Amino acid sequence: MVSAVRIFTSGWRGSRRSSIDFIVCDVSTANLRLKSKPLMRIRFIWPGKTKDEHLRALVAEYVKRLTRFVRCEVIETREGSGTDSSGVKKESQRILEAIPAASMTVLLDVKGLEWDSQGLADEVRRWEHDSIKEVAIVIGGAEGVSAEVAAHAQKRWRLSRLTLTHEMARVVAVEQLYRAYTINRGLPYQK
Repeated sequence: MVSAVRIFTSGWRGSRRSSIDFIVCDVSTANLRLKSKPLMRIRFIWPGKTKDEHLRALVAEYVKRLTRFVRCEVIETREGSGTDSSGVKKESQRILEAIPAASMTVLLDVKGLEWDSQGLADEVRRWEHDSIKEVAIVIGGAEGVSAEVAAHAQKRWRLSRLTLTHEMARVVAVEQLYRAYTINRGLPYQK
């Protein structure tokens, strides 16, 4: 059972009336969450801009939808030049600089855990339950990331056994996090 509290305030002469949404309480599980301010921030960090305009529009759409549940932003670092190890090292250094110090880092990696939609929703619920304030989702470039970025990651997430372009992986990652939030909130999107 969910109940909502709305506080009404008025001016000292009663001329203005405004309302403030205060707290939503899920009585069945005794979870309290502020309705007006999401507590967690998710940062998607990847090198280079999304070049395909259709994929860029999809990323923007799902980031916009995610902001209903969580503070969200995309950080596009400068792409490394060349395919040699020095380009990967520079690109990885920029990624490390973009990761906030106190955030939990999740690296998209072919050796990571492959969650289904419900499993990812459970993982997001654990992050919220553990009061994690900030999550950095890192998607490396076409040549991968350095060992330093891999060592910095607390979790590794494998999107699929299929091979995806890095730009497509961006869309899938953002969409799957949106799907996880809709599952956790009981919204009809995931069906």
